[in-house]
Amino acid sequence: MALYILYESASGYSLFLAHGLDEIGQNTEAVRGSVSDLNRFGKVVKLAAFSPFESALDALNQCNAVSEGQMTDELRSFLELTLPKVKEGKKPKFSLGVAEPKLGSHICEVTKIPCQSNEFVLELLRGVRLHFDRFIENLKPGDLEKAQLGLGHSYSRAKVKFNVNRVDNMVIQAIFLLDTLDKDVNSFSMRVREWYSWHFPELVKIVNDNYLYAKVAKYVEDKSQLSEDHLSGLTDIVGDEDKAKEIIEAAKASMGQDLSPIDLINVKQFAQRVMDLAEYRKKLYDYLVAKMNDIAPNLAALIGEVVGARLISHAGSLTNLAKCPSSTLQILGAEKALFRALKTRGNTPKYGLIFHSSFIGRASTRNKGRMARYLANKCSIASRIDCFLEKNTTAFGEKLREQVEERLDFYDKGVAPRKNLDVMKSAIETVESKDTEMDVDEPVDGPSAKKGKKKKSKKKNTTAFGEKLREQVEERLDFYDKGVAPRKNLDVMKSAIETVESKDTEMDVDEPVDGPSAKKGKKKKSKSGAKEDVEPLTEDKPAAVNNGDAPEEPKSEKKKKKEKRKLVQKADEEKNEPTENVNGANGFNAENGTAKKKKKKKEENTEDLPAASESKKKKKKSRKEDSD
Repeated sequence: MALYILYESASGYSLFLAHGLDEIGQNTEAVRGSVSDLNRFGKVVKLAAFSPFESALDALNQCNAVSEGQMTDELRSFLELTLPKVKEGKKPKFSLGVAEPKLGSHICEVTKIPCQSNEFVLELLRGVRLHFDRFIENLKPGDLEKAQLGLGHSYSRAKVKFNVNRVDNMVIQAIFLLDTLDKDVNSFSMRVREWYSWHFPELVKIVNDNYLYAKVAKYVEDKSQLSEDHLSGLTDIVGDEDKAKEIIEAAKASMGQDLSPIDLINVKQFAQRVMDLAEYRKKLYDYLVAKMNDIAPNLAALIGEVVGARLISHAGSLTNLAKCPSSTLQILGAEKALFRALKTRGNTPKYGLIFHSSFIGRASTRNKGRMARYLANKCSIASRIDCFLEKNTTAFGEKLREQVEERLDFYDKGVAPRKNLDVMKSAIETVESKDTEMDVDEPVDGPSAKKGKKKKSKKKNTTAFGEKLREQVEERLDFYDKGVAPRKNLDVMKSAIETVESKDTEMDVDEPVDGPSAKKGKKKKSKSGAKEDVEPLTEDKPAAVNNGDAPEEPKSEKKKKKEKRKLVQKADEEKNEPTENVNGANGFNAENGTAKKKKKKKEENTEDLPAASESKKKKKKSRKEDSD
């Protein structure tokens, strides 16, 4: 059986044929000895084919695929073209030797080419690597080394390179530093207390906080010089005037020994260092909170920033934490107790680092194990969402936190919680709604944009379509009961759109007029509007009946235009004439009232000309449709 050897170099794929080998007499040591001699090795192994990489980027992609045990399309086409073809239903009379067993299994699964990876193949590949520049013609001495160096640099750089804003290594370092700072600040503050207590021992019982104690020790220095003048400064530090007075009184009757000025200077400097460390610890905590909100926002919203950071640092990275099952995440941090329980066949621990969460502390002793298991389940979901979701959102973490709260209520009060499916659907809806709000709510400049927004909102709040659809349903009922044919959907929707547009045009025409007179005129219109509309109709009808003549023919369009022009001219003349103040203390005279009514009628006619023309056109259309 022929043996082909696949060699992946920095410049391309190469295929070698090892012929003249006796399978029974294959000896690894003999091959190892003959590899160094090119004359002997060149007789056994010969180059069959070579496929160079197109570019450095292509070489990097191929190298990444080979390291992950995946066969690329280029490698598949290269193997199918160069290896002998196998007929269907027959076994191949050759095998392919590869260095990576994972790559060999993937090639065998996809192309059905038998692959092998053993010590014999590895020794042959070592000889190929040693004499590779001799097998390839027209290859300069330094070209292969340059290609290997460039590919090595780009491969290692690609492995290390990640998103700068989502590097979890910063969180790991920050939580480690936070823990060490807590220990250091505690030990240093205890040292300050012991050192300064030789001079002022009564201060320990009055001030309990370490940071405040260091501040007071730095401010007081020599207790003998402490007087009532220092009361305001002590009150600002301690935050309580009574406590400041107590410190001053204790300093007067203190039992401590006196210290030299040099000792007091050292105590002051050390207290300042402790204060600086405590302030830096606060800044580091704020930095950790900000980084956790960038890297794992859902995990931080569910379990807290500090506990989430401890889980990430213990797992090694956010990706490793996402790979952990919930049972492993539950006991992260309790490995010693776990192995001790397995060794002694005792009870395994119920919780590890997640014990520091407030949820387990709020659960009863009976339900602590259940709560830890449920919380670990939700933490594993949140870590996977944070690891693989591209959007930075806390919606899922907040919903998972609500689920844990509901589970606590279920254990305590028996209130049934919601299902996981409903909670996840609501979380996805909130994320999508936020995205749509971000897309829609863009700032638009100018007052005209605000007017447009108001008009859009009015159009959205219209009921015209609902009324028309209700009419359609009633018509359908009549069709089922009486057989009356209903209108078509297209006609109904057209009429609804026309009504909406007519309402919009009325809103555009009837804009509010500035000034107090306009407001008063509006009120009078609303009161006497119905009378003014009815009176001309009642006057016209009896005149036609008393004359006994036939009804008047409708006026021509030219006459209508002339009347409109006259009305516009009269309105302009009246506007140009000086108007008198007719408003009295208690009311108006009859003549003035009639004159104002005429003016209002003319103004209404001049303002409503376009609306009236549109309504007349619509009436004509409706009459024609009725006559048809």
